[in-house]
Amino acid sequence: MINKTALRQSAILFAAALIWGFTFVAQSVGMDYVGPFTFIAARNIVALLVLLPMAAVLDRRGKRPQEPADRRKNHRLLLIGGICCGICLFGGSTLQQFGVRETTVGKAGFISALYMVIVPLLGIFLGKKIGLRIWTAVALAALGMYLLCMTKGDFRLQTGDIYLFACAVVFSVQILSVDHFSPLVDGVKLSCVQTLTNAVLGAICMLLFERPDFGSILAAWMPIVYAGALSSGLGYTFQIIGQKDLNPAVASLIMSLESVISALAGWLLLHQTLSARELAGCALTFLAIILVQLPGRRRKGAAAEKSAS
Repeated sequence: MINKTALRQSAILFAAALIWGFTFVAQSVGMDYVGPFTFIAARNIVALLVLLPMAAVLDRRGKRPQEPADRRKNHRLLLIGGICCGICLFGGSTLQQFGVRETTVGKAGFISALYMVIVPLLGIFLGKKIGLRIWTAVALAALGMYLLCMTKGDFRLQTGDIYLFACAVVFSVQILSVDHFSPLVDGVKLSCVQTLTNAVLGAICMLLFERPDFGSILAAWMPIVYAGALSSGLGYTFQIIGQKDLNPAVASLIMSLESVISALAGWLLLHQTLSARELAGCALTFLAIILVQLPGRRRKGAAAEKSAS
């Protein structure tokens, strides 16, 4: 029988990937007006304006009496978890921006999506059990990403590629950090601290390395608001909520659909056509996502069943 909780969490992560995929257009337009650090800082400030009222309302509705010691422990975990996730998110976003500047968009999409392979590899060292079905799905998705993003079939390593591979590694650590902290603290609050950390680091780097002016930020207000409210606000909150009680390898596969959706968004909104090779890549990636959602073979004991999924 299909696990309904896993399906619900997967649907939430797919919504996050959908938001991130369509944010590609907003990011492209925004970079025409402001630098990467300015864009990161501004979008996360907008995200905070969305998240803070949401966190306040949810906290008021679900508030339960806690002992002072428990409350202090929860706040400490929330602060540590949010800062760790925020640093990883900022590092990955920054590396991706610099990588895109020095390599092709196709390579950027493929290398950035390698976190779907890196997450299960890193998970092995953390005691995560990865079944054959998930490894098969990872291989299918990796092949699909290659066909979709590496349209000419070449792969020559450049400086930008190294940035992007480092980005994939950092995003993998961020996914595993969310997997660790999301069951321990409130998801929306964790997203708030993560977003605040991202905004502060972006603002510091913006002041140190860029010369932001209000006119440029105002000119880019629409992509900043879209990327901030939806991608940074809702998208990363959906990631934190959706990853709870879900195998991080499965979560990374679902979130990697961002690259496929980006290509489809370009086809729908920018009238960019997809070749037969690219369509095959989309099909293989979706097949991988379906594969990880199929019920596994029932084994002895609940623990074995959980590890197989």
